[in-house]
Amino acid sequence: MKIAQDILKEKKAPKMVTISEDATIYEAITLMVKNKIGAMLVSNGDDIKGIWTERDYLRNTMEPGFDPKTTRIRDYMKTDLISATHDTTIIKLQEKFLGLYIRHILIKKKKKYIGMLSVGDVIRASLLTKDDEIKNLNKIASWEYYENWSWSRKTKPK
Repeated sequence: MKIAQDILKEKKAPKMVTISEDATIYEAITLMVKNKIGAMLVSNGDDIKGIWTERDYLRNTMEPGFDPKTTRIRDYMKTDLISATHDTTIIKLQEKFLGLYIRHILIKKKKKYIGMLSVGDVIRASLLTKDDEIKNLNKIASWEYYENWSWSRKTKPK
């Protein structure tokens, strides 16, 4: 069964994209557009301190006085980071997404974040795994599979 680390390896953009907590919201948006991502990890040096998403931007724009060109991301990022270990199975990841109503999970290995998975990454991996299982079951259920068994009628047991 696939685990979080396997899904990270298969991602088109496996690298974590981070921005300094001193950056402006505008700088974060620019980086998100450039990297075609919907969530930005906010850091202080090598430490991940928070996350800020497209949905956060939508909510933030409704606040009085919000100016993306001057507002610092540290003032709007979420700091309650949700993580899972690198060996967490697809099913456990799905349960976490559904149970916590979240869209992003940081993946940890030896107390260090090694990547981030979105709910879409995990659903994609799950569907591809199920597709492979169905193809393998169809091969087993085909007549050709049974025709090619190693025994023949002449050598059937007595």
